[in-house]
Amino acid sequence: MSNSSSITQFLLLPFADTRELQLLHFWLFLGIYLAALLGNGLIITTIACDQHLHTPMYFFLLNLSLLDLGCISTIVPKSMANSLWDTRAISYAGCVSQIFFFPYFTTAEYCLLTVMAYNRYVAICKPLHYGTLLSNRACVHMAAAAWASGFLNALLHTANTFSLPLCKGNALDQFFCEIPQTLKLSSSHFYLREVWVILVSLLLIFGCFVFIVMSYVQIFRAVLRIPSEQGWHKAFSTCLPHLAVVFLLTSTGTFAHLKPPSISFPSLNLGVSVVYSVVPPTLNPLIYSMRNRELRDDLRKLMTGCFQQP
Repeated sequence: MSNSSSITQFLLLPFADTRELQLLHFWLFLGIYLAALLGNGLIITTIACDQHLHTPMYFFLLNLSLLDLGCISTIVPKSMANSLWDTRAISYAGCVSQIFFFPYFTTAEYCLLTVMAYNRYVAICKPLHYGTLLSNRACVHMAAAAWASGFLNALLHTANTFSLPLCKGNALDQFFCEIPQTLKLSSSHFYLREVWVILVSLLLIFGCFVFIVMSYVQIFRAVLRIPSEQGWHKAFSTCLPHLAVVFLLTSTGTFAHLKPPSISFPSLNLGVSVVYSVVPPTLNPLIYSMRNRELRDDLRKLMTGCFQQP
């Protein structure tokens, strides 16, 4: 038996047992990680360098890319290193960092997606009040509130998780340190202490989801009243990428944590966890760049300018 004070490291769930598959996992994750770095980095650079894109929508998109970079950088490099060096270990401090930063970035991202839904709602349903409701000061405050919500949620979970005695060993049934898997190392009596913290998080996420749904109900009602087909296309071209990102994050996260125990086994858990934690930060830049003509054009100009420089 062990407790949290005597544990110096945790053992993560490996993706494969053979050396060949471990190296395959390393190269696959390396490609995914580089794609996420490139995609999000290009969006950040394009928005930051182009004065034309200094609008509320692109300001929030820049923040989303920063959160995506933080999210994927929290878990993927360590998983790659473990596969490359054929080990399962992660230090106690490294596990604490993952348990803090992963909920931090994911919660802040979901709150930011809620703010982005509000931005779309005001732009389409209340265009005459857009400059007032979404001034520079208001945008900074809303983005800061999203980051702060993620920080407080992560701090609450991390402090509560590691205040529990971990008396069931140090092996985690996950490829990175995640709160539900870490709590399984505690006894059921202490496990109940986390319930109230989970309820707070669920209320936050559910509130954001309801707000997003209500915003888009109003948006689609307004769009359907637009007589011009060009107006429909312009409205949907900015709304559909955002809806796709919300659906991807909500569906994968919900299935990862609420799937029935009857279909829970290691290979499925690993696959679902990858879809939930790694795929959204990688696909978000692609989703936004494919549907946003203005961003594509400015990104093309930036790339052309870089290659034409002597």
